[in-house]
Amino acid sequence: MSRRVEICASAELAPGSVRRFEVEGQAVAVYNIDGRFYATSDRCTHGNASLSDGLLEGETIECDLHFGGFHVPTGKPVAPPCFEPLQTYPVVVLDGVVHLEMDG
Repeated sequence: MSRRVEICASAELAPGSVRRFEVEGQAVAVYNIDGRFYATSDRCTHGNASLSDGLLEGETIECDLHFGGFHVPTGKPVAPPCFEPLQTYPVVVLDGVVHLEMDG
């Protein structure tokens, strides 16, 4: 069973931006891509760097440690040295507030 966890007001994340949040002890990166919100784990699966410190270009987040990349909506790696996908979280925006759907 999943539950919704309130993250922030949608207005706090401008289009083309990414921001790190602590959610139930987990570092989560929340993205605004052209007004659509996405969330992934904030840690690069290759180098344990914070993806929210990386460069968001379109639907791709580039890790600033080794410059590997991930497709944000799916979490799939798109540029080496990243080969393991990111965990993704469903996002719901209700009344201008971004929520994550968390398991358990």
